[in-house]
Amino acid sequence: MASLGLNLDEQKAVDRFRKNVVEPSMTKLVILDFWAEWCGPCKALTPVLEKVAEDYADKGVVLAKVNVDEEQFIAGQFQVRSIPTVYALFQGQPVADLTNARSESQLKGLLDQLLARLPVSGGEADKAAEIAPLLAMGEEVLAGGDAERAAGIFMQIAEMAPESAQAQAGLVRALTALGQLDEAEAVLAALPPELAADAEIARARSALELARDKPEESELAALRAAALAAPHDMDAQFAFASAAFAGGAREEAADTLLTMIAADRAWNEGAARTKLLQIFEAVGLEDPWVAATRRRLSTILFG
Repeated sequence: MASLGLNLDEQKAVDRFRKNVVEPSMTKLVILDFWAEWCGPCKALTPVLEKVAEDYADKGVVLAKVNVDEEQFIAGQFQVRSIPTVYALFQGQPVADLTNARSESQLKGLLDQLLARLPVSGGEADKAAEIAPLLAMGEEVLAGGDAERAAGIFMQIAEMAPESAQAQAGLVRALTALGQLDEAEAVLAALPPELAADAEIARARSALELARDKPEESELAALRAAALAAPHDMDAQFAFASAAFAGGAREEAADTLLTMIAADRAWNEGAARTKLLQIFEAVGLEDPWVAATRRRLSTILFG
């Protein structure tokens, strides 16, 4: 939009329009709605526009509204003669007149046609691409043992993309590794239901639950001694296995649980197998150690 020869108010109007409409339209498809407070049809159309924009947000569609009473200069530039008037803008240029699309289905049909031929950037896809390397960095740092730095990375990602289950789960696992169990629990408690059911979150929750069993060194030594002294005492074996994993001795924990399963898989309603599966979930089902240990479990169960 040209800005030469404009008075101060007109220049301010152009600047607002450039910031609120033109700049977003460089990568997004903007639904531009010209409306007014006194316009009944405008108010009837607003919920339809808002719903469609929300439904298509992950496809790169955004809604921008221009009050013709407050922005008369902008309305004049678009030669708005009646309202509501609705355009689709992309890269600063009108690409379609959407005014006659008054129903949700009509509007979505036109948007589908536009999106099929325009290089519009999808919001969720862009965000996913942006945070992917950060997530990989966080996982690498956490695997390397620097839980404090990993927590900082995952916290930053969670602020950028609070809907990312992997970021939230990574934060919980990092806090758990730091021994900040109450803080990790608070992160889980604040998650919306749709995230709380995610597999990554389930893995983090399992890690937190297991970490709550972490013993002092002296306690772990005592439990180990008790288990060695009474190899047929399932309660002693189970107590040691739980504490061993929480204390970082996952090989000992797995060996003990596998021995218990081989001896009596039905003990305590299959508690040893349940604990081992929880350990698998906490470590991660794609982990090579988990894959190897699962094969050992399968040999016992089906061999």
